[in-house]
Amino acid sequence: MPKARTAVLGASGYIGQEFARRLADHPGFETPTLVVGDRSEGRTLSDVWQLAEPPPEAIADVRLVRMTPRRLAERAEAVFSALPSGTAGPIESEIARRGVPVFTNASDHRLDPHVPLLVPEVNPGHLALLRARPRGSAPIVANPNCSAAGLVLALAPVVPLLAPRAVHVTTYQALSGAGIPGVPSISILDNVIPHIPGEEEKIAQESARMLGRLSRGAVRPLEVPFLANCARVGVRDAHLEAVTVEARKRPALSELEAAWRTFDPLADLPLETAPHPPIVLRSELDRPQPLRDRWVGVGRARGMVATVGRVRWAAPYLRFFVLSHNAVRGGAGGSILNAELARAAGYWGAGR
Repeated sequence: MPKARTAVLGASGYIGQEFARRLADHPGFETPTLVVGDRSEGRTLSDVWQLAEPPPEAIADVRLVRMTPRRLAERAEAVFSALPSGTAGPIESEIARRGVPVFTNASDHRLDPHVPLLVPEVNPGHLALLRARPRGSAPIVANPNCSAAGLVLALAPVVPLLAPRAVHVTTYQALSGAGIPGVPSISILDNVIPHIPGEEEKIAQESARMLGRLSRGAVRPLEVPFLANCARVGVRDAHLEAVTVEARKRPALSELEAAWRTFDPLADLPLETAPHPPIVLRSELDRPQPLRDRWVGVGRARGMVATVGRVRWAAPYLRFFVLSHNAVRGGAGGSILNAELARAAGYWGAGR
């Protein structure tokens, strides 16, 4: 399959830069056009770079450009959106209306009835929602809130075994989740901020949707309350989450551990960004940790793995921690994997 021409919207932001880094040498996508607003137009990617690792040489000196949806439709075969929520929706809709698929990190379309909200290992069947999109319009596929992404990946293997009554989650969210410029240093130094606007509601709604089932062309959310508390902590990257599941069923602990260890539903698909396995189970009492576990994964899947640890099972309560990289699994890497899956399933690309 030939490489697809791509563009990144919001390329000067934290997630936009992660998109650029991951697309720079992707075997299925060409080096992206980097699209920005007025303030960054004409600068190079190196001028705005904020990630911990330096930009790939192939794109370090690429100029950031402004571009209308019409011009994008002429230039790109797929668009990755890192635009801010609230700004993204109308622009993404216009691009899709012009026939270019959009894979978005923004929240604007996540609960639209015909937009799949996707973590590919968890709910790949939700791509079928695209069959009911407006005639002539290209797909819009959303990845979820960055905390919800790691949460549902950890829950998916064990939900059938537990039949939950409720899921309680407390998140310890990294600074990069607030984007650029993010949280003022004087506010987070020597501090934890126990409120992130909108996060608790997003985790509840989006997790229930992704763990729900597709029936008659619509998603029926999992009818389980998700009770979230969200805090911002002084960590650069990776969200740590403390999860308690109140269960109806009583599986053995060995069954739960086996479910996590053997979970790899994408194993037979040639998706470059998919990690194998997507979950790593740790037995140490002090893991997972952001500093030690944020980059788990190999090659293109580096940073795409969710790490589960501190597992305790005293029926009816299963307790564990999960850690995932918010800018990778919960951001750019998740959207790129969505694009790979949708292309492999025939929803966009050659012949469409």
